[in-house]
Order: sequence, then structure tokens, then C-alpha cells
Amino acid sequence: MLLNLISSKPNMAAAFIWTVRVYYEDTDAGGIVYYANYLKFFERARTEWLRAIDVGQHDLLQEQDAMFVVQSVSADYHAPARLDDVLKLTLSIEKLGRASVIFVQQAWRGEQLLNTARVKVACVDSALRPRAVPAAVAAKMRGASTDATSPDATHPEKTES
Repeated sequence: MLLNLISSKPNMAAAFIWTVRVYYEDTDAGGIVYYANYLKFFERARTEWLRAIDVGQHDLLQEQDAMFVVQSVSADYHAPARLDDVLKLTLSIEKLGRASVIFVQQAWRGEQLLNTARVKVACVDSALRPRAVPAAVAAKMRGASTDATSPDATHPEKTES
């Protein structure tokens, strides 16, 4: 499914969609998603995207001494998510560098944009020294962002609990 309509930039298609339901534990006393929990939701979406492109993070560390760590995040909160909402999380690559990736991630409730984040992840080795993104991983990322396809996010088995 092409998703040019849901991106903040007209030509940036979402490369991946993951859905989550808002639970009581995700909210504050007013029943609104606590602001930091969007970062958890976006982390889950990036992890599921890596799985979808056949990049296992544990295997990546064990076999290639490479892992991804968040270097920086900026987030804009547009509207609140609430208890029991089903959120559609989108992910697209803004820039794939030699040793880092910049993602644009969004949280949607239906057609309403709730949150937009720009997340820069760095590739490091087990000693936390910067290293190049492994070539095979970079190729999968390029292919996934070029395809601009996603799994069907409406199936319950693809909705995180």
C-alpha cells in the first residue's frame, strides 16, 4: 500500500506501518498517552520494521558486531492519543548515511496525525564505537524504503498488545 497521503512531506511514502493499542499503562491520570510513550511506540515500530526486512538485531550484534542506538530525537505533538485508541505508526527513511539512519515516524489515529518524530540512530559496535552500517543491512534498508510498501496493518495478529 502506498502511503503518500499520510506523510508530512508530499513525496515521502511510509515504508512501514505498525499498529498498537493504547493501554491504561500508556496513559496519565487523565487517560491521555504520556508523552514519552510515543518514543516506546516508535521504537517498537522500528524493531518490527527491521524484522520485516529480515534484520534480526540479536543476530546483527552476534554475527557482525553491529547494533543501532538512538543518537537524537525530536518530536512534535499534534493531538493526544487516549486510552483504547488504535494507533497506526508509520516509518520512513529520511536519510541513510554511512553509519547512521534518520527516520521520520508518525502516529495516527484514523486520519488524524497525533505525533511526528525525527529519530537519528547510529550504528555502533559492541564497545559503542561508531561503525558503518553493514552493507547487506544498508541494501535491505534501501530496498525497503524504495518499495514503500507495508504489511497490512489491519490484521489483529499484526496489532501489538
